[in-house]
Amino acid sequence: IDMQRFTIPRDLYFGDNAIEYLATVKGTKAFIVYGSNRLKSDGVIGKMQDYLKQAGIESTTFSGVEHDPSVTTVREGVRQMNEFQPDLIIAIGGGSPIDAAKAMWIFYEHPDFTFEEAAKPFNLPEMRNKAHFIAISTTSGTATEVTSFSVITDNETGIKYPIADYNITPDVAILDATLVEKMPQKLVANTGMDALTHALEAYVSTVANPFTDALAMRSIEMIVKNLVKSYNGDMEARKQMHLAQNLAGMSFSNAILGIAHSMAHKSGAILDVPHGLANAIYLPNTVLFNSKNAVAGSRYTEIAQRIGLNGNNEQELVTALVDQIKKMRSELGMAGSLKEFGIDEEVFMSKVDNMAVTAVADPCTSTNPREITSEEMKALYIAAYNGEDIAF
Repeated sequence: IDMQRFTIPRDLYFGDNAIEYLATVKGTKAFIVYGSNRLKSDGVIGKMQDYLKQAGIESTTFSGVEHDPSVTTVREGVRQMNEFQPDLIIAIGGGSPIDAAKAMWIFYEHPDFTFEEAAKPFNLPEMRNKAHFIAISTTSGTATEVTSFSVITDNETGIKYPIADYNITPDVAILDATLVEKMPQKLVANTGMDALTHALEAYVSTVANPFTDALAMRSIEMIVKNLVKSYNGDMEARKQMHLAQNLAGMSFSNAILGIAHSMAHKSGAILDVPHGLANAIYLPNTVLFNSKNAVAGSRYTEIAQRIGLNGNNEQELVTALVDQIKKMRSELGMAGSLKEFGIDEEVFMSKVDNMAVTAVADPCTSTNPREITSEEMKALYIAAYNGEDIAF
């Protein structure tokens, strides 16, 4: 086997009130990046600044990171970092503020570097010359607090810059269960199904390995057991989901993903479908499509058996797995098709050829277990629009 690499944060702090860790952290100046004002009004940001003060650290905040973080926001953050000169960057929130802060960190450390250069996979210069990075997740899905990824959009040109490099894997991830107690129900569903898709796609990825497998499989078990309960307000299950999504993140940060994510990436902005919902709609058919690959078929079988599904052979077990995904989707009150979600058929048909071509070119397609043509990708999209199972 060629040499492979497995990278995760050096430290994870988890459990109730895990943000207390900030009272013991080393440093002199912290730059806190967040998105929603709720964190300010809930007193979370104030509490963080109090803990940092206990550690002898002066802090400042940068707020208002938008849903798809932009180049403009990142540049403004870098400008403020250059003024403040932090040796600690702390990002708190869902995927967007943490992604934005990772990008700010790159250009704070390397002012002459460009987004074009950063978007080349594994092309970043060495980091941590000026600052270390702490990520605190307030949703249970994207797991960007443990991944080597960030996606930034240039609103002027519409170009998305996907940054992938182990250099931006955070130094410390904090999973504070109290921060997800107030997550809205719809967010619980969307982020939870995103996490399930992360784990399932990582498990059948062409670069999966025993480290990523262990994390993905445990994550799937925990999600199947806890997601619907969390959606229905069970706080113990919600805490378990916060850990489960993180396991999935450590897995896919190293094993990458597959075509459900390629499809979700390309339809997200064009059709305005929330990322987790898009994954939940695409996942069943991508499992059916990939199961025709012998290795992936046997791996889906392992998953189905591990979560206690019944079947006498591989085909029955794969079908049972697909049915389980659909069952969870409906128990979470999610649309089962793009049509049901309310996407206009004419709009969809006018965009589908372009989405299919760009989804085939998405980086996640390169680690999918079965090769796919743009015609096949288009068929998957159309099946997802109508809520039908594909036949190939």
